[in-house]
Parts: sequence; structure tokens; C-alpha cells
Amino acid sequence: MRNIDMTPLYRATVGFDQIADMMDRVLTTETSRESYPPYNIEKTADDAWRISVAVAGFTDEELSVEVKDQTLHISAKKAEDDTQRTYLHRGIATRAFERRFALADHVRVTGAAHENGMLHIDLVREVPEALKPRRVEITKSGDIEAKAIEG
Repeated sequence: MRNIDMTPLYRATVGFDQIADMMDRVLTTETSRESYPPYNIEKTADDAWRISVAVAGFTDEELSVEVKDQTLHISAKKAEDDTQRTYLHRGIATRAFERRFALADHVRVTGAAHENGMLHIDLVREVPEALKPRRVEITKSGDIEAKAIEG
């Protein structure tokens, strides 16, 4: 187990508590239980990503994709099988799972598709107009004083 002291981060920054909390959560999470099901995260554009999860053996009805509190929850639970089957070898895992991904601010899920045993979830970052950079006109100091008096 790793212990990282976040005190220097807190001393030098304001408002980055979420980053420190996320780093702490990532470092304390067990990695051994995170291996099922396998998944990929790919960058499809500058502000777009796709998460692909291998969900062989699950139907659309058995899969669930939710977004709660800036966290993407992907889960699956196999429906009860009424038929009794005798397997000589069972290599396709269909056990229930839940996988969570922390989403950054302004990242939203735009869609999910289940095809060929893969669950694809598309995400995009949409920064509100008010938070986008804007150009501020530079004027002479006399112009600012005149505008202040007029206002």
C-alpha cells in the first residue's frame, strides 16, 4: 500500500480537492478485483472518448449504464437460467459485475451501444459558454475612467 502525503498540494492550491481525493481513491483501490470485465478507453476526438467493455454472454436487458454524481456506473447481472446445462468446460465468464469511472467536470455520456459482445459508451466534454476563454479588449486608462463615470 502506498501512502502519499497530499499536504504540499493543499498548501499550494485552492479548489483542487477533487483531484487529491481522486488520487487517494485510485491509490487505495484494490487492483486485483478490477480485472473483470476487460475494457478499453480510447480518445476519439480532442474532447471525446469511448469506453468499450467486453460483455460477452450478456443481453441488452441484463446490462445497465447510469451516471450519478459525476460517476459512470456500468453493471450487469445475468438473468436466472431455467434450463439445467452440463458444461464440460466453462470459459465464458457471465458473473455479475459493476465497473465505475469518475467523470471530469462537463463530461457527459452521449450514447451507449451493445454489439458483437462489446458495450460501447461514448462521452464528450461540453464546456459551457460562460467558462470558455474570451478575449478582453485592452483600452487606455482614460477610456476606463470615462466609462466608469458614464456608468
